[in-house]
Amino acid sequence: MSTASVAKPPAKQPAPAGRSRISLPVLLLIIAGVLVLTSVVRIITGADGITSTGQMSTALKLAVPIGLAGLGGLWAERAGVVNIGLEGMLILGTWFGAWAGFQWGPWVGVLFGILGGALGGLLHAIVTVTFNVNHIVSGVALNILALGVTRYLATFAFEGEEGGTSKQSPPVESLGDFSVPGLSDWLMDLNGKHWFLVSDLAGLLGGLFTNLSPLTVVAVAMVPLSWWVLWRTAFGLRLRSCGENPVAAESLGVNVYKYKYLAVVISGGLAGLGGAFLSLVASNIYLEGQTGGRGYIGLAAMIFGNWMPGGLALGAGLFGYTDSLKLRGGGTNVHALLLLLAILLVIGAAYLAWRKRYVPAAITAAISALMFLWYGLTDEVPNQVVTATPYVVTLLVLSLSAQRLRMPKADGMPYRRGQGK
Repeated sequence: MSTASVAKPPAKQPAPAGRSRISLPVLLLIIAGVLVLTSVVRIITGADGITSTGQMSTALKLAVPIGLAGLGGLWAERAGVVNIGLEGMLILGTWFGAWAGFQWGPWVGVLFGILGGALGGLLHAIVTVTFNVNHIVSGVALNILALGVTRYLATFAFEGEEGGTSKQSPPVESLGDFSVPGLSDWLMDLNGKHWFLVSDLAGLLGGLFTNLSPLTVVAVAMVPLSWWVLWRTAFGLRLRSCGENPVAAESLGVNVYKYKYLAVVISGGLAGLGGAFLSLVASNIYLEGQTGGRGYIGLAAMIFGNWMPGGLALGAGLFGYTDSLKLRGGGTNVHALLLLLAILLVIGAAYLAWRKRYVPAAITAAISALMFLWYGLTDEVPNQVVTATPYVVTLLVLSLSAQRLRMPKADGMPYRRGQGK
């Protein structure tokens, strides 16, 4: 007698461990919590400058070139091309922006800055997409080439001009700035009252409406515009598919080479706009070395933001804020932020212990104790520490956020047309 075999349902496979994503409400709650802690630290230390309108306005100005460089990196890497050459594209933007701005006015300088950066992007695309050279090697070579080319061009373009040398341009006409009438003054007055939380929030918002350059408004608008183009249009879907699975994209009729080229050229144009901002708005002059590694920090902001425009903007704001500390009450303000960092580390240690990750929790608690000790034994930090703060924060943030990152799957991978056949 044969027995009928009863088919058992397949055993349920455990879901692959994925990276948890922070939802928008949770993110807003974290930001609100940090703002509350910052207000507490301001009251305890008396360092009112850490949330002043002037501090926030300066931070925004310094965040713009970092954000534009990071946005450029976002466009390239969403199409599968790693863009380490952002620093070189920024350099090209500074030189071309100042040169054309000196000749024909600042808005023409903005246009030429974009074109200069786009030229660097085109070169990077030719080398990486057409000739399939390693993306990192190409980007580093572009950074070196941009530095040498601008130094050579500056010798011919600026030497002999009034105020110009082989390392700097003559002064360029300003684009001007503006404040939102009524709102800017009201927020500044509210910030000056030093009330708990309310004045800190007023300082944060006041920086967004005070002493704005028109180019700042354009730069900030690039963030939602990039999000809309990349995530809400057919063009953006095709471009992102090239960074996720170019073979599958090609099988659906997408011209992968074309989209990679477009993405990297747009990437260079955005970085060039950031360079033009440095030479036309931040300083009204081209100066050799004025990018100061902002292309690399922009790349770090993009990674911190998990290859998303909103997260990138938060990262650029954070790095711009730490960069602004050296310009406004640096030693005192950074000393106050030591206390904030120590408190945040205590919270981090408690969270790790709650997750039963006891070794990282112990290390975090030990670092927090050192921060408390540093704060308690000093009244001000050295200028060298203030100067290094943006770079230290860059490394710290990347190390803490590394486990939540999800880069495009085909980012940096070599691709040849027809390789899937």
